[in-house]
Amino acid sequence: MTDSSHESPVTFYDEVGGHDTFVRLVDAFYRGVADDEVLKPMYPEEDLGPARERLTLFLEQYWGGPATYSATRGHPRLRMRHAAFHVNPDARDRWLAHMRVAVDEIGLSPLHEATLWDYLQRAALAMVNTFEETP
Repeated sequence: MTDSSHESPVTFYDEVGGHDTFVRLVDAFYRGVADDEVLKPMYPEEDLGPARERLTLFLEQYWGGPATYSATRGHPRLRMRHAAFHVNPDARDRWLAHMRVAVDEIGLSPLHEATLWDYLQRAALAMVNTFEETP
């Protein structure tokens, strides 16, 4: 008998392929955002590179990967970080549409896909901070 109490548990991050999978997901997502007239203006940088990095680090940490996001940016505080942006149901739906394409593109197993998609839907719903039309 071996003592496996010192082994690290396998995380969702590990199961789906780790860093490379999350980079592919985020890259596919931002390809859609780059041409979206509602979402693109929400990103302060001209180039979406910094946003790509932030989302990749956040998702990796959330799903059991490295804690680099918190080490570099502190607690995620997603609602607070998004409070300055006009996130209405249209913005949420656009975000989800681009993320749906990205999730489909990376080709996860049905269980992993359903788990990830459930989280993304709940997260998008939680970010809505107004029901007003885009200014």
